[in-house]
Amino acid sequence: MAPVLFLLTLFGALCSLAQPMTREEKHRLRNQVVEMFDHAYQNYMDHAYPADELMPLTCRGRVRGLEPSRGDIDDALGKFSLTLIDTLDTLVLLNKTTEFEAAVRRVLSDVRLDNDIVVSVFETNIRVLGGLLGGHSMAMMLKEGGQHMQWYQDELLHMAKDLGVRLLPAFNTSSGLPYPRVNLKYGVRGPETRTGTETDTCTACAGTIILEFAALSRFTGDPVFEAHARRALDFLWEKRQRNSNLVGTTINIHSGEWVRRDSGVGAGIDSYYEYLLKAYILLGDDLFLQRFNIHYASIMKYISQPPLLLDVHIHKPLLPARTWMDSLLAFFPGLQVLKGDIRPAIETHEMLYQVTKKHNFLPEAFTTDFRVHWAQHPLRPEFAESTYFLYKATGDPYYLEAGRTILDNLNRFARVPCGFAAMKDVRTGSHEDRMDSFFLAEMFKYLFLLFAEADDLPFDVEDYVFTTEAHLLPLSLSTAPHSSSIPSNRTELDDSNFDWTCPNTRLLFPDPAFPRNLREPIRSAVDKSCPRPAPYREPGMGRPPLRAQDFMANNPEHLELLRRMGVSLIHLKDGRVQLVQHATQAVSAVAAEDGVRFMQEMMELSSQQQKEQLPPRAIQIVSHPFFGRVVLTAGPAQFGTDLSKSSTGVSGFCSGCTEITNAEYIQGHIALLQRGQCMFAEKARHIQKAGAIGGIVIDDNEGSSSDTAPLFQMAGDGRNTDDVTLPLLFLFHKEGNILLEALKEYREVEVLLSDKARDRGVTLPPQTSSHTPASFSGVDVQEAEENCLTEATTPTSPAEEGSPLKEDVSPAESEALKEDRDSEKREEPEADIDSSSQSVDELLADWREDLEAFQQMEKDEL
Repeated sequence: MAPVLFLLTLFGALCSLAQPMTREEKHRLRNQVVEMFDHAYQNYMDHAYPADELMPLTCRGRVRGLEPSRGDIDDALGKFSLTLIDTLDTLVLLNKTTEFEAAVRRVLSDVRLDNDIVVSVFETNIRVLGGLLGGHSMAMMLKEGGQHMQWYQDELLHMAKDLGVRLLPAFNTSSGLPYPRVNLKYGVRGPETRTGTETDTCTACAGTIILEFAALSRFTGDPVFEAHARRALDFLWEKRQRNSNLVGTTINIHSGEWVRRDSGVGAGIDSYYEYLLKAYILLGDDLFLQRFNIHYASIMKYISQPPLLLDVHIHKPLLPARTWMDSLLAFFPGLQVLKGDIRPAIETHEMLYQVTKKHNFLPEAFTTDFRVHWAQHPLRPEFAESTYFLYKATGDPYYLEAGRTILDNLNRFARVPCGFAAMKDVRTGSHEDRMDSFFLAEMFKYLFLLFAEADDLPFDVEDYVFTTEAHLLPLSLSTAPHSSSIPSNRTELDDSNFDWTCPNTRLLFPDPAFPRNLREPIRSAVDKSCPRPAPYREPGMGRPPLRAQDFMANNPEHLELLRRMGVSLIHLKDGRVQLVQHATQAVSAVAAEDGVRFMQEMMELSSQQQKEQLPPRAIQIVSHPFFGRVVLTAGPAQFGTDLSKSSTGVSGFCSGCTEITNAEYIQGHIALLQRGQCMFAEKARHIQKAGAIGGIVIDDNEGSSSDTAPLFQMAGDGRNTDDVTLPLLFLFHKEGNILLEALKEYREVEVLLSDKARDRGVTLPPQTSSHTPASFSGVDVQEAEENCLTEATTPTSPAEEGSPLKEDVSPAESEALKEDRDSEKREEPEADIDSSSQSVDELLADWREDLEAFQQMEKDEL
């Protein structure tokens, strides 16, 4: 047997103290995977095809150029029916041969690859070229079986070669590293291409080409593709940091200089390491294995801090580069299984599993104390991938239970009538109108394989290698003829030289409890909450006449004190308040010094409030016809009921009102309030006095949305707010309009205010309102105090009347805008209503489409 085949062979099941799952239960879960795939695939075909991807909340296709740009994410879309091509070999694995044959015919008749559009070389390679090659592999396997695809004459392979030729211009650089983007019709040079000016690319972008390009060369006999991919890998290897043997995250494609010198196993580098090992598995060239082993030794020396995997600097590998991890590193335990290093794979996977159980999904990034850093989750499959490989290597039924958890969470939190929606925020359960093609290409493959028995599979998966997009390439390519012009360092090695690359279960697991003993301490570590140190306050600071913590923007005496100190108060158009100090406008030098101290104290107060920032909350519409399927991201308040400590949340019918004196419309209901006029805490007190059980403040800044604006949270009014006992949440204009339209349409709309969305199958809290029909007649609440100013607002820290968002502190004119000092944190996007936000009419039209889909689903269920 060839060495490459020996390496890929995974290993027999081990005894475990975990209860084995019955064959019947595995069969049930396998069928559930198929049903979930059908739900996602059929909705794509019904509502999105031939578009690239499905938008599952609005039940339509995502067509590039017709939807607001999402930046680099859209570079994966090329108007080539991306999801269908990415799903081809999944259909075969799930025994959907008839659907596969129909899908191939659709691809051949409908898909064009010569579109005048700029796409990502990396994404197009792994998704489209990989999808076509995986589809070709499956078509050939079925044709050889003699029952299906007898008409097939390598048409998918011809399309793959056409696409490969269109990607080749990107490799026309002095280094051999590809440009990150290419125009499918015009290449990379010339004004009509609209690309070719980039100077940088990520390591994974340049180093994740070899499997697809080598397979294309071996299938077609044309060595040019494999030669270009090898040249790119050779250049990356030469540019590694020679002392640490690590690579950076971003590299200049012309000079080879590292642009970002942080190194890890997550985003930007991940699949470079994966493809070094898998290139050896597929092609049998031990040069790739040698390089991988050198890199791997450095990863385990510097980056691996079991169970954590933390980025370091390539020149100073003992110096951490960040204090958080991204979810893409979840593939690494699976790669460690292929490498044969099972112990750290178990440890890291267990850490990821506990984080998943803590937040229902892996957040896009999380801190070393396992808190959310970036809250999105676009239904990534990497954790499921590692779960499958660990089960294959150990046979431990514990990993079947981990797979069950993945299935349950997808169905409970991500499933919507038109497919599965990405999570906008794992803390609240709010959704994003997105279902990426990799969800169908990867997630359902790994979950099906996890629960399937050998006789459930239409072919032996051990005869294939999975690409990073889980496309199947046959290991027989290692013996396929290829040009001698491609350098090869392959040598004949006897099997004994490969023992160390595979798990030796007799030595690694001296007793059946070994995996469990590795997992126990990690489970405990994740369950702990790590306290954070209190902010440091420099001693000896004198107290100005006005303390920042006492300042109220609606207090005339305070405003006069600010004027004397040379501090002016500016109300911005978006509702925020800016404080600016001009020392020359102070009444005296002493007053100017007091102003500087006031501004410095205000900065410290803002910094402290940032560290005390609360997570977002959820407003879930639970009444007919929504039944909990619509979840709106809401900003919290720093007073009133703490929803995070409530197991049921607060449920009630919404009530709009024109004047606070109309208490009969508010009593026993959740009141809708428009932002403005008075302080948030005052609004809460007024509606609480009127008998409301909760309140929702809707932003009056037209076009604002949680899609584009950072989290907003409401602070108190500078006084004790212990008297406020009801929950108050904040909705941006876009989300508020969804709720208002529902109220107009149905008059009675019941919502649940909670810390996160509740499973629609879970019993909601009992209704405490009087069920009085809601009267909708606007949401301007005219409070008793007509002289109140608009409350101060901030996207990144608690907002209260007069609290600073931008403060200027210097002897002349200095700005002290509080910013996040963490250099690794992403900049928050600014809302651009004209260019990136839909109009209210478009928003409501989208919402009505969503509502019609919900109603149709209800009819179907009945």
